[in-house]
Amino acid sequence: MELPQIEDFRRLFIEGTPLLDVRAPVEYAQGAFPLTENHPLIDDAEREEIGIRYKKLGQDAAIDRGHELVQGEKKAARVAAWKAFAEQHPDGVLYCFRGGMRSKISQQWLYEETGILYPRVKGGYKALRRFLLDELEISAREVNAIVLGGRTGVGKTLLLHHLQPMVDLEGLAWHRGSAFGPHATPQPRQIAFENALSIELLKLRAAGNPAFVVEDEHRNVGSCFIPDSIRDRFRDSPLVVLEASLEERINNTHAEYIHEALAEYVALYGAEQGFEKWAEYLLGSLDKIRKRLGGVRHVELRKVMEAAIEVQRRTGNDAQHRAWIGELLGGYYDPMYDYQISQNEKQIAFIGDRQAVIDYMKEHGIRYS
Repeated sequence: MELPQIEDFRRLFIEGTPLLDVRAPVEYAQGAFPLTENHPLIDDAEREEIGIRYKKLGQDAAIDRGHELVQGEKKAARVAAWKAFAEQHPDGVLYCFRGGMRSKISQQWLYEETGILYPRVKGGYKALRRFLLDELEISAREVNAIVLGGRTGVGKTLLLHHLQPMVDLEGLAWHRGSAFGPHATPQPRQIAFENALSIELLKLRAAGNPAFVVEDEHRNVGSCFIPDSIRDRFRDSPLVVLEASLEERINNTHAEYIHEALAEYVALYGAEQGFEKWAEYLLGSLDKIRKRLGGVRHVELRKVMEAAIEVQRRTGNDAQHRAWIGELLGGYYDPMYDYQISQNEKQIAFIGDRQAVIDYMKEHGIRYS
């Protein structure tokens, strides 16, 4: 019986088709796609053993060893995981690395044990990845971006989430885009970031390639970097600069790095351990910019931060953090921003406060909600 294959990659990504990845966990960790679950045919140790057998004795011997390693209860458990995924996502597809032996075996076992005829991706992960890289280059030539900029703390991300269409680079990279940007959980790998970005831009083009908003970012968003071709496209796009008072910026920064960041750590580790890990994150973030701050300023700011943390630890009052936040914004981030914006003056299309920027966006086809 010929098992079905899918090769309309564009439709898979535009429609958000659920993907069942049957590669080994180590392969999945190196790069994956959104809406994907990893339920491997063989685990990392089995993959290594089969690979050694393949090199020494060839493909047939490797296949035989694979069947020896995955049988009985182990095989039943893996088929059960695929069955659960297929029943939850009847419109989904599965893939391995090249769309070859592993995905065929997974398809066959799933069909034999459950009667579910689940399609596989022709060419597997490698073909999907190549497709998204090619589409990323097409997007770099075609998409219509409006870049939202402004000083640290003006509320760019807050506003971005009320605008449509938009692409949230910091959300895709899972990083806030500054020295204080890491979240309590890790960033995706670069490959996964590129895949997700390519899909977002592909969907915009499929929807008629409307103007969309993207936040002004450096080349790197934490450990993820924006591909040069996309970064160049954004640098050639109109820049809208959002303005806010220093008080508003302190409020926004306080909410993001004190309230929201602490909540992340507490949710992961519990109240006591979460607080200590969050305090380590704050102090470690400040230490990252020690050289750029200068030794004396760094020492002074660290003392203020440590005192604010201690007051919050004892009393729960977090207001004292506003002192170091204000100093960091005005004394460190603002001069850096002034220099950067001076290099991009020709790109500036509009400057205004939140309401003025919203009005400008509406005039250019961007919805606000």
